[in-house]
Amino acid sequence: MPLSADKEIATARAAPLTGVRDPRLDFFRGIAMFIILIAHTPGNWLTLWIPARFGFSDATETFVFCSGMASAIAFGSVFRDRGLGLGTARVAFRVWQVYWAHVGLFLAIAATMVILNAALPDGRNYVGQLNLVPFFKDPAGNLVGLLTLTYVPNYFDILPMYLVILAMMPVMVALARLHLGIMIGASVLIWLCANVGGVNLPAEPWSDRGWFFNPFGWQLIFFTGFALMAGWVPAPPVDKGLFWAAVAVIVITLPFAYFRIYQDVPFLFESREALSFLIHKTNFGALRYVHFLATAYVAWVLVGPKGANILPPDGDGTLSRLWRGALAVIMKVGQQSLAVFVASMFLARLLGVAFDLLGKSHLTVLLVNGVGFALIIAVAYGVGWFKAQPWRRQRA
Repeated sequence: MPLSADKEIATARAAPLTGVRDPRLDFFRGIAMFIILIAHTPGNWLTLWIPARFGFSDATETFVFCSGMASAIAFGSVFRDRGLGLGTARVAFRVWQVYWAHVGLFLAIAATMVILNAALPDGRNYVGQLNLVPFFKDPAGNLVGLLTLTYVPNYFDILPMYLVILAMMPVMVALARLHLGIMIGASVLIWLCANVGGVNLPAEPWSDRGWFFNPFGWQLIFFTGFALMAGWVPAPPVDKGLFWAAVAVIVITLPFAYFRIYQDVPFLFESREALSFLIHKTNFGALRYVHFLATAYVAWVLVGPKGANILPPDGDGTLSRLWRGALAVIMKVGQQSLAVFVASMFLARLLGVAFDLLGKSHLTVLLVNGVGFALIIAVAYGVGWFKAQPWRRQRA
């Protein structure tokens, strides 16, 4: 076969596929958004029951993996139909949006924490809780660091990680067009550089601390989702043996991940310490990847083809209507994940203040979390309404 024909086949295999929104993608991203709000609310004892307590991977993996899949849908057709140049421009515009979302989120939270310190008489230091004291000691210098992403406090590190990975996308698409194996090899090599070589980006100018979410490690799971949704890598088969093997990984992992178990069993505690390199969150350790793939496969099998098992059953029964309404809300939150994420990170700090003022009884915990859920749902529907541009419709 001529070399040009080989190249055409490789290019066709590497071309991202387009498609409509996948209900499974919106569903799991929506679930992740609710979990992220719970996890970032200070003093929220519901965090004892989120998936992160029972396995090595957590909602962050779900968010990044699903973002990779969503990116294949959102940008794939541009790369395929309009070329690498316009595809890169489309990604650059998204990076620009995420960048200013990050800057705006930081400034909004920092200003709010200063106001709360001054307004509340109980002496709580909300600025200190987020380790923002260094920022206010040298606001001029650290503002430059904020804008250049050389100052990235821990609470504000997910969006910078995401935009760096987005910026890598055109390179990965170009490599995949040369040969899919080159793209996969590059992604694995970058991940190894993060985990073995310690390659990271500086988080602050006064220390050698790197970003808590190292984008060079986390890009592996992003491009795993991208490759699956783009059709570069075939979806795994629905196989009973593979399903139970994945369940076994989840079950075996549980005692090494759940703190109430491993802290009381010396062998488990020592084993976890020995495995710390493989479950490290900053660089996205290998066992986090294995655990996530196992949970993702189990979830993928359980929801059925195209999410058939999570769709509302036929009929007008009460349970059917309730689930139909709940599913619509979850998917709406998943569809507006960037706006919801930014809002939840801001709201989480306010919900933590609410706990400080109201206490943490069962009633107040349910009330405060319920208010938080209602607010991010409102954000999702509000953003969806604006994106629909109703002012462009003709009056009926």
